[in-house]
Amino acid sequence: MISAIISAIVVGAIVGALGRLVVRGRQDISMLATILIGILAAVVGTFIAGALGVGDTNGIDWIKLVIQVALAAVGVSLYAGTWGRTGAGAGIRT
Repeated sequence: MISAIISAIVVGAIVGALGRLVVRGRQDISMLATILIGILAAVVGTFIAGALGVGDTNGIDWIKLVIQVALAAVGVSLYAGTWGRTGAGAGIRT
């Protein structure tokens, strides 16, 4: 159980970081948000890859990884555009 949680955090951090690298520009979000987005993207990406029949292949599952990173990039973009570190109303000037 503990090793599964640690694995999820490590994979989530890697997938989240790769997702941030894919997104253009600066994303002003925390490392915790990046890891949580990465974990969610890894889990959802695994289910999508399984449904497509490419979830478990011989060697490295490159298609599954691409799906996970793409989902993380979308998640990072949505999170940074909606909340970010500066708050939801940061773009409003008075």
